[in-house]
Amino acid sequence: MTVLAGVRKGARGVIWYLKGVLGEDAYEKYVAHHAACCETDAADFDGAQHPLMTAREFWRDQTDRQDQNPQRRCC
Repeated sequence: MTVLAGVRKGARGVIWYLKGVLGEDAYEKYVAHHAACCETDAADFDGAQHPLMTAREFWRDQTDRQDQNPQRRCC
């Protein structure tokens, strides 16, 4: 492995970590969760199927939930 390849690998690790800490990977986690449990024929508690939200819809929903239920956060 060259020095440049090692630096790239380290930078990718730092970026991955920061995305997790800052919550930037929340939509990717939502998509993975939705694919794992919500795409099956099993219905929700209310008997309704919920389609996958777009990234824009997901972040709007996140913001609305945070506004309705404020918790400690920096901003």
